[in-house]
Amino acid sequence: MRAYLLKRIVQGIITVWFIASATFVAMHNVPGDPLMDEKATTEEIRKNLMQKYGLDKSLFEQYIIYLKNMSQGDFGISFTQQNRQVNDIIREHFPVSAALGILAITFAAFGGILWGALTALYRNRLPDIVIMFLVILGVSVPSFVFAALGQLSIVSVNNLVGFSLIPVAGWGTIWHMLVPSMVLGMSTMAYLTRLMRSSMLEVVNTDYIRTAKSKGLPATQIFLQHQLRNAVLPVITVLGPAIAAITTGGFVVEMVFAIPGLGRYFVEAVQQLDYTVIMGTTVFYGAFLVFMVIIVDVIYGFIDPRVRVG
Repeated sequence: MRAYLLKRIVQGIITVWFIASATFVAMHNVPGDPLMDEKATTEEIRKNLMQKYGLDKSLFEQYIIYLKNMSQGDFGISFTQQNRQVNDIIREHFPVSAALGILAITFAAFGGILWGALTALYRNRLPDIVIMFLVILGVSVPSFVFAALGQLSIVSVNNLVGFSLIPVAGWGTIWHMLVPSMVLGMSTMAYLTRLMRSSMLEVVNTDYIRTAKSKGLPATQIFLQHQLRNAVLPVITVLGPAIAAITTGGFVVEMVFAIPGLGRYFVEAVQQLDYTVIMGTTVFYGAFLVFMVIIVDVIYGFIDPRVRVG
């Protein structure tokens, strides 16, 4: 297990390096200029800004400096936010995205496992048909549509009760987080439901389930100890990337609900061509995704002994 873990860490480091390099190349090939005309009013000011951000050096020198600073955990200074480090932006705003993501993945995981198990138990019957119809909607409809519908629902509820029961937008309390987290986790829950359903149907027809039934074990015990435990393994496998995707991918939801998360700042950085913020947050997102995949691989090894033997 230790050798496997070391191998995965080395692979993760190589993956993060590739993400960082690809991001650097992409940022230096997009059209536009990070030093906007309104910032660099004269040629002298422009040269000073170029020197300050290291843009007066060759591309190779910039790349080496970028990798050196990144290895030390330094993503540089924002181009558009005066004297503000990218590290400070990540440190201040990622916890907001993480809190929203934790609620969203909790909602998606419990909902996906529950609805997936129910659809397998009631296969080809009314509960299965209704839930799978909703799952198709959850997979097909974009998150910004759910976000708009969520806000309309909040407004309708507030109008119905006559006062602001649930905030329409903003951040600060658990009530601000409920609807955005549900909207953010909707598509992931739909995907996990489909995965759990197919996994449960495969487990039902296995030999050890037939053996458990032939021994006369109660149906509840067979379901909880044998069917559910083994069927949930594929869900756990995709849970790591799903956690990272939800935690770092709520760009649209954060913009719609005016949540001051890191995704919102990433979108603004793309609009303003803020190279350092874009590269820093992209590398941070990539490293976080790799870290979560490694964590899930380790947890999977404890749940399924066959992984450790392999």
